[in-house]
Amino acid sequence: MSEEFEIKNKVAASGLINFDLSTLLPKGERKGIDLKDFLFMEMVLKEKDFREKVAAINLEEYKDAYIYVYNSADAIVPLWAYFLITAKLTDTAKKIVYGSAENLEMILMHEAVRDYDFSEMNGKRVLVKGCSDKSIPENAYVELVEKLSPVVKSLMFGEACSNVPILKN
Repeated sequence: MSEEFEIKNKVAASGLINFDLSTLLPKGERKGIDLKDFLFMEMVLKEKDFREKVAAINLEEYKDAYIYVYNSADAIVPLWAYFLITAKLTDTAKKIVYGSAENLEMILMHEAVRDYDFSEMNGKRVLVKGCSDKSIPENAYVELVEKLSPVVKSLMFGEACSNVPILKN
């Protein structure tokens, strides 16, 4: 093929780094523990019963899982109840948080962005992928911009064919 009609990938030749935030999502099963299941009549925490139910937790069910602990009952649960559940699962689970599945994902992504080595992007043009088949918490994008702003030459959001310029240094 002659050079006159050669197809060139201008995006690849531009030195643009395409970054997909979804690649930072930790892999593993997510599981919720609802404290209402540990309460007497789903309403009252009786310490002896609660401790027995916590002791009976099958640790294999939570091995290497990401766990969120919440309370869907309209009951007041003392803070030490969360301590007991967490103490039981700490050596088994990858991560335990208080809150919803969404809270768990936000914390996992926070840690992933915080711990990622972005040094390869120093002084480079970076395009953050805009579409993903995985759900990414919006806060992860905010934290990513915060992390990249001081080091990249330019930052864009979207796709190579259609992007939004965010900043230039």
